[in-house]
Amino acid sequence: MKITTIARNTFKEAKRDRVLYLLFFFAAICLLFSRFLALLTVGDRVKIIKDVGLASIQLFGMLMAILMGTGLVYKEIDKKTIFTLLAKPIHRVEFLLGKFLGLVLTIFIMTVLMAVIFLLILFLHTFTIEWSILIAILYIFFELCLMTAVALLFSTFTTPILASLYSLGFYLIGHLSWSLEILIKKVKSGVGRAALQVLYIILPDLENFNFKTEVVHKLPIPTKLLGISFVYGLVYTAFILLLAMLIFRRRDFI
Repeated sequence: MKITTIARNTFKEAKRDRVLYLLFFFAAICLLFSRFLALLTVGDRVKIIKDVGLASIQLFGMLMAILMGTGLVYKEIDKKTIFTLLAKPIHRVEFLLGKFLGLVLTIFIMTVLMAVIFLLILFLHTFTIEWSILIAILYIFFELCLMTAVALLFSTFTTPILASLYSLGFYLIGHLSWSLEILIKKVKSGVGRAALQVLYIILPDLENFNFKTEVVHKLPIPTKLLGISFVYGLVYTAFILLLAMLIFRRRDFI
């Protein structure tokens, strides 16, 4: 009940955030631009609309998660409202979970709205709806849930600016982890390779949520791969939230 109340209040606060609507506005512009870009390009126009549209949803969803998530805890500390909240019979874990769920709800609604605009643009161009696109959008949302947890983690111990930079770094590393796998294959067995393998296991692999290529080019997506990606996202998100709780529990606000 306490977690639900905090989540509801977080959602109400997020609805009043101008950054949210500004990012949504630019996302809508980019989605509309994909239609005109397709008309000006030689080639498969539908693929261009899909590619640009899905990339726009991912990019602006990520920015929403980072820019809003990194300020969740800091705002409460800066306004001194954290003392009032924690003075009540509310555990710090409940506070963090409520904040996380409230922002996830906000991101979900924004993702749905962007998806509706995207599908409408695609329908006006092809007069059909490819439901496989929803799979790509769903896994983009799973990635955004993970990024929300990451932003919340960094917000527990640093300022919004630094937390945003750390979260952005996490995002970039997560989408470039494939290069680490290539490097492991080239390095001979030894301490160096073992260290790289440990890094590969610890560092995130956000490409697990990337099904844009399969959807754009109408390639089959194995059900097993979808299941593995879902479990990976669930476990990694839980791990990040656990770290955030441990740090937040030990933090002294005085």
